Amino acid sequence: MIGIGAGDPDHVTLQAVAALGRADVVFVIDKGDVKDDLRVLRDDILRLHRPDGAYRLVEAADPPRERRGAVTDDPDAYRDVVVDWQDRRAALYREMLAGNLADGESGAFLVWGDPSLYDGTLRLLDGVLADMPDPGAWRVESVPGISSVSALAAAHRLILNRVGRPVLITTGRRIEGGLPPDADDVVVMLDGRSAFATLPPEQSARLHVYWGAYLGTPDELLVSGPLDEVRDQIVAARDEARARKGWIMDTYLLRRDAGER
Repeated sequence: MIGIGAGDPDHVTLQAVAALGRADVVFVIDKGDVKDDLRVLRDDILRLHRPDGAYRLVEAADPPRERRGAVTDDPDAYRDVVVDWQDRRAALYREMLAGNLADGESGAFLVWGDPSLYDGTLRLLDGVLADMPDPGAWRVESVPGISSVSALAAAHRLILNRVGRPVLITTGRRIEGGLPPDADDVVVMLDGRSAFATLPPEQSARLHVYWGAYLGTPDELLVSGPLDEVRDQIVAARDEARARKGWIMDTYLLRRDAGER
């Protein structure tokens, strides 16, 4: 499991380059034509960090994910959709591994960002390998990458934590309607519905936002400022970018009483 960062080929660590150099097979999950630019970035990473080309590239289409769970407020319905999609992806991984790796060979899955942060591949692989005929013959190595959270902080020249205070990393779904009362620094990922725009006025008036989309790529977008002043600008930027590219990946920090960075 190799974390390849948020999009900049220079974000691939030396540890990741070494792991990629040991791979006999590189496994790639293709997310479809709408994300062709992600495929180009991945190919750039392979050309730059594995220039010998001495590996077999195995690609497979990502199982389609029903969007019903993405728009419902029912957590059980959302969980059911995610579990169904993960089961189908696990079956795909099992087929890819069994059909393409010989004894003694090493295979690499390339993961955007970091394998440990809001990516389920490690969990899926653990289940897949446990069902293999000889699970003890397999060894999984996780190579960390630069996450969009790290890339966001660097782009805005931020220190995520303030002295003696925690940072909450969560999803857009979890903050819709309001932040937890004791959370002063909240990093939000996987926000498909602009949850920052749903915060109550008594919260939004005290918040500063640091937003970034397509971090580490040539299309990087950055906006920062008091949330009440830049909220509409971010919503418009998200809508325009999604219409232009067909997809968006963004991350942001909400900071309460932002006098201290």
